[in-house]
Amino acid sequence: MYTSQKNIRIKWLKKLSQKKYRRQSKKFTIENLTIIYDALKSGYDFQDLFVTKNFINKHKQKFEYLQKESKLNEYCVIDEDVNKYYSQLDTPSGITAVYEINPSPLDQAKSVVYLNGIKDPGNMGTIMRSALAFGVPNVVLDATCVDVYNLKVISAAKDAIFKLNIIEDATGVWLKETKGALPVYVANSNEGLRLSEVEAAERFCLVLGSESHGVSEEIIRLADKNIRIEIKGDIESLNVSSAAAILLHGLK
Repeated sequence: MYTSQKNIRIKWLKKLSQKKYRRQSKKFTIENLTIIYDALKSGYDFQDLFVTKNFINKHKQKFEYLQKESKLNEYCVIDEDVNKYYSQLDTPSGITAVYEINPSPLDQAKSVVYLNGIKDPGNMGTIMRSALAFGVPNVVLDATCVDVYNLKVISAAKDAIFKLNIIEDATGVWLKETKGALPVYVANSNEGLRLSEVEAAERFCLVLGSESHGVSEEIIRLADKNIRIEIKGDIESLNVSSAAAILLHGLK
């Protein structure tokens, strides 16, 4: 039972709200019961679990499932004030699961979504779900993207965070080395082929940029094709997560 904010494990949980500590420890947290539950059903176990008594009483059936199916032999009970102290949520959920950051290598037989400058966590997470839904299990992020293990990204991505192969292209070298190995398609709202005109390759790399700035000029120069979605003149552009879903569906 943890009742003090000064406890070393509680301080550690607090630090995991910061990207640099997540990377140092190779751990991240999830504070959403549905995601934790669905992940465990799919075989993705947590390494630590922190819960309040109120949470246990309110979610007895699902909590019993977590206890039964997890390989973890113990869990930590925390009081409400401790939960508020470290939680990244405005209203703490009463449960926190800790997972290992353990990136899977890309599946070379499948297509890739490459994200350039996606800074909105909700967009990032939604794009990840769309990639999984349309059979593109590989996601590459450049250094200008929001951290993929940000709690808001995970809230939008849900258990796709576990089911995708996610790597980071910190130096921008991956995309340059990939050109030629598979075609690079850049989503470009200003110019390029209409989506309906593109006969997609069996494997491809689709590059998406932010709605406000688009894909960087350096990456556009690497493109084999620029692809645009035809929209009516009443609106200038689509949200990048909406565009991602349309493009992935059209290219599959």
